[in-house]
Amino acid sequence: MQGRRNPSEGIAAFIYRSAPARVVFGEGSLRHLGRELEMLRMKRPLILCTPEQADDARAVAAALGDAQPSVFAEAVMHVPVAVVGAAVARARESDADGLVALGGGSATGLAKAMARELPLRILAIPTTYAGSEMTSIYGLTDGGEKRTGRDDRVLPATVLYDPALTLSLPAPLSASSGLNAVAHCVEALYAADGNPVVSLMAEEAIGALARGLPEVLRDPGALPGRERCLYGAWLAGMALNVVSMALHHKLCHVLGGSLNLPHAQTHAIVLPYAAAYNAPAAPEAMAAIRRALGAQDAAAGLYALGRALGVPKGLRELGVRASQLDRVADLAASQPYPNPRPLERTAIRELLQQAYEGDAPLAAQ
Repeated sequence: MQGRRNPSEGIAAFIYRSAPARVVFGEGSLRHLGRELEMLRMKRPLILCTPEQADDARAVAAALGDAQPSVFAEAVMHVPVAVVGAAVARARESDADGLVALGGGSATGLAKAMARELPLRILAIPTTYAGSEMTSIYGLTDGGEKRTGRDDRVLPATVLYDPALTLSLPAPLSASSGLNAVAHCVEALYAADGNPVVSLMAEEAIGALARGLPEVLRDPGALPGRERCLYGAWLAGMALNVVSMALHHKLCHVLGGSLNLPHAQTHAIVLPYAAAYNAPAAPEAMAAIRRALGAQDAAAGLYALGRALGVPKGLRELGVRASQLDRVADLAASQPYPNPRPLERTAIRELLQQAYEGDAPLAAQ
């Protein structure tokens, strides 16, 4: 594994590539939007959001003054190709010269898909902890199948992190969104192309999220906890951008694309089981997770964090039927991809059964 070696043996060779995005972080960062658009030479941006955030997007558009933005408020989970087509048509109709993604992974994912078809740069304004804004990873869903890839054209040029914008994110959604970010870190820690820089970011991010998320649940209106979570999400996205995804993300993409499950909650549920699956083959990663969580067992600590945050325990709570798990296992094992432990269809099916039932992962019992 690149960059991984017993510390007593020194530092192994590795490759690290930093994301080129400009990041503006802190309470009140949204007030700098006009300046940032001017720096990007955007005069007619198209603002993308979900239907639920349409009013927020229109308020942002109205506040831009001399700029002439349009709003496309039809972003949805998993980026269906039909929605991308409609958004591209709107961008052309409005003669947009840039894209502003306001919201979580749905809005950012839509902007990314559009940037593969149009020569437009992206300014992202995250309101969740998805971390998509810091990665060159894109996803598209067509005919119930989600495919993902990497393309440097989709990486936002500027990201505005304003913790105040996450105050409208309900505490339960904050919990699942934050665990989604933790999942990015877990996979970064045992990635085949990991390195010491990514490992430091991932461990720091897990610690920030593990501290910040309970604070958000205790006092949803206070900023310190949300600042910690947004900071952790930023680091998590940075880490994920540098490395390849493994079993956890593959399972969640298959579950989300084929069964149309909520993205963040799916990640939150599957995470401890994927960690338990890979634990025997990734001892250094598990040690980093234990340190960040202050837990004796990585998978058990992740499971306990989910219970403390009140996220759904099992896939059955999302409406998944046991009869659907065989197809998910088939799809997840159908194509090779890097993972610490060999991909075994039978073992993956057992993992899915545990995640379906929601009991503590076997390795953590």
